[in-house]
Amino acid sequence: MMAQAAIIIPHFNDVTRLMRCLETLSPQLDARCELLVVDNGSTDDLGPVRAAYPDLRIVTETKKGAAEARNRGVAETTAERLFFIDSDCVADPDWIATAFAVAGQGDLVGGHVFVFEETPPPRSGAEAFETVFAFDFRRYIEEKGFSGTGNLLTRRDVYEATGPFIAGLSEDLDWCRRATAKGYSLVYAERLRVGHPSRQDWAALSRKWRRLTEEGFGVNGASLPARLRWGAKALLMPVSILAHLPKVLRHPELNGATERRRAVGTLARLRLARMGWMLRQAIFGRL
Repeated sequence: MMAQAAIIIPHFNDVTRLMRCLETLSPQLDARCELLVVDNGSTDDLGPVRAAYPDLRIVTETKKGAAEARNRGVAETTAERLFFIDSDCVADPDWIATAFAVAGQGDLVGGHVFVFEETPPPRSGAEAFETVFAFDFRRYIEEKGFSGTGNLLTRRDVYEATGPFIAGLSEDLDWCRRATAKGYSLVYAERLRVGHPSRQDWAALSRKWRRLTEEGFGVNGASLPARLRWGAKALLMPVSILAHLPKVLRHPELNGATERRRAVGTLARLRLARMGWMLRQAIFGRL
């Protein structure tokens, strides 16, 4: 029986979390699915993964970037439906069944991503910030016109018509917008749920946002008018601190004054850092 859906998991040097992801998916697998891990040239030993899942298919993509790994995953599979999840995510117990149930609601279907901590409370500033701001897929989809690829369903014909993910850009934003520009529909499915660990400290959070800023500038464009627009966005970053302050102070999942204070401090630090990064891009064309 040919699989109806390919579940594609890009991975790079995160074996512990990949194992956890597979633990959530494996009990759900049935004949409708083919599961593929695309390793992006990890230096970590994948022996524990192979030992725990001897039937798991793992291929290696040497071109760097999750975009390249996803493209390789599509090329290595044959199923009509493509289900993307990231190796550091945990799937809800009914994720596969829900994916089949909601896949027909749109040409692209993005789900809900909730944040969880891997450390004991109280939350650090980075964890508190991500609790408030990370992975708002409903807003991404309904207001910004894209879904993250950590919880995304589509079809092979949509992928082939749209073209591959492009490394070096915000590949999920770029790919979704190219797809919708061709007339394909993008919808949000609340009950398609995965969890993602929050970044634990400033170093991890700033690495994430430097990467997103670099990718965002790639999508923005490097022409003079585009760089002027980018610079204007940079100068609005301090204003956004005040604009988002009420969201932090009222967020129901933050516990106590300590977590709220840490979240506010991280919000201000990150927005000011992003202003500096973006201004350097606008002036010099790079970070």
